[in-house]
Amino acid sequence: MALEPGGIIAWLIVGLIAGWLAGLVMRGAGYGVIGDLIIGIIGAFIGGLLFRFLLPGSSAGLIGSIVVAFIGAVILIWIVRALSGGRATV
Repeated sequence: MALEPGGIIAWLIVGLIAGWLAGLVMRGAGYGVIGDLIIGIIGAFIGGLLFRFLLPGSSAGLIGSIVVAFIGAVILIWIVRALSGGRATV
């Protein structure tokens, strides 16, 4: 799945929104601006890989990119918690 929100500013916005949403869902609060941004950008990468495998050749706009990044960020937080054995912060 090709994430196509355009430009670096859009990627930062997608990462920030996705990380913040994942922080709310998985922890009840965000991880701070920088933490949310990092989680969201890494989550976008993970989600992009996952959806590229599941739905080859598809693409998403800005909203779709946020959804994919959010799913990837939730997976990232879940993996980090599973490996650390608790409610670790990323």
